[in-house]
Amino acid sequence: MRFGFTLPNNFGVTDPHEVVGLGIEAEQLGFDSLWVNHHVINVGYVHDRLGQAPYHDALVILTWLAAKTGDITLGTSVLVMPYLHPMILAKEISTLDHLSGGRLTLGLGVGSLPEENLILGSDYDSRGEYSNEFIEVLLRLWTQNEASFDGQHWQFQAVVTSPKPLQQPHPPIVIGGNRPPALRRVARLGDGWHPMGVSPSGVAERLRFIHDEAEAVGRTNTSFLVQVRRDFDGVDAELIKAYEEAGVTDLVLSCNTGDIQLISETLNSFAASYIQL
Repeated sequence: MRFGFTLPNNFGVTDPHEVVGLGIEAEQLGFDSLWVNHHVINVGYVHDRLGQAPYHDALVILTWLAAKTGDITLGTSVLVMPYLHPMILAKEISTLDHLSGGRLTLGLGVGSLPEENLILGSDYDSRGEYSNEFIEVLLRLWTQNEASFDGQHWQFQAVVTSPKPLQQPHPPIVIGGNRPPALRRVARLGDGWHPMGVSPSGVAERLRFIHDEAEAVGRTNTSFLVQVRRDFDGVDAELIKAYEEAGVTDLVLSCNTGDIQLISETLNSFAASYIQL
């Protein structure tokens, strides 16, 4: 089992250097990956939690971490596709993949905050269809020298984008969500699944669905990533074993607080118990 840590860039920490510092500490303690959260504006439940407090940008934090860390995997948990443009993201991710030395994992999701979609001018009801095309566009841009696409949201011919990612054919794409449309997206377009708060039995049940869907479209996922995001609270040796037996490759753990000292103590306590350097 690999262990990841989700940074509190979404919990109102005033100084982003403190957020990055936790990532540096987690690498030193032996964690395998660092993850960042994504929203654009403080609205809905984000505003309820933060008010005017800062929610630091996901990719800027990851870029700073790329310069401050050595070998640890860097990931997004998850970028909300309907808030973004795939051509812009393709260039950003490719550049960051080079800067990090090929350490990037791209977590993507459709989002669940209609107030944010409305303000950003993105239709909430069609976000699933938008996101399917979004991933297809990324894949075309990264794997074709002159990319073409004819969809509902994007149409282009012989488009050249550079650089291509350092990782070939592209950084792993892990897709969030627990419901059938998201699981089908994982099966058809993803290199892995990145759900939140799913129990070991829930993982096993949904993985059967994903594998059946993948087989139906002729995909074989020999190195399929299963990265469950959840709180540190309640994680013990028995639960870790249950997740392993269910097929989980990574536990991505978080503290639902912006208290830097408390998070540091939690990281150290968990590492002392479960991480072998």
